[in-house]
Amino acid sequence: MTRYLRNNHTFAAVKQKIMIEYISQEGYDKMVAELRELLSVERPRITEAISEARDKGDLSENFEYHAAKREQGKLEGRIDRLKVKLTNARILERSRLTADVVQLFSTVQLTDLTHNREMKYSIVNPMEADISTSKISIKTPIAQGLLKKRVGDIVEIKVPAGMLKLRIDEISIM
Repeated sequence: MTRYLRNNHTFAAVKQKIMIEYISQEGYDKMVAELRELLSVERPRITEAISEARDKGDLSENFEYHAAKREQGKLEGRIDRLKVKLTNARILERSRLTADVVQLFSTVQLTDLTHNREMKYSIVNPMEADISTSKISIKTPIAQGLLKKRVGDIVEIKVPAGMLKLRIDEISIM
């Protein structure tokens, strides 16, 4: 698919591979809320800053004007990326998932046999990953190594720090 992106008053055709991404309802709602915030609060704020800077005179030497225009470019890029993500997002109904095997939206209780410690991760779409809440992207080495495994399975996963030997103790749906 070809999308046309605006960049400094010119239009450039960019070939973009459409990737359907499965996402939770909460993740979808969070992205919609962020997009609304950017469109209704941030965009008018930056437009006002550009207007105020423009009123100060000579634009060629006006730092505030150039800074506001740069900020506007970043904001418009973020808005465009969010719109693409939302267009390609499909909400996965958790009621259709089972806890038989590790999959997207599984919460997995693990024992790290290498370091003798317990861990718990929820496997989510990359857009929803947040390690501070133990949500890891399905694209991480740990998640990839756990996919399609069952309770009791022992897996060895190569991570940047070396090899991990993990035992799956429990699988549930988030």
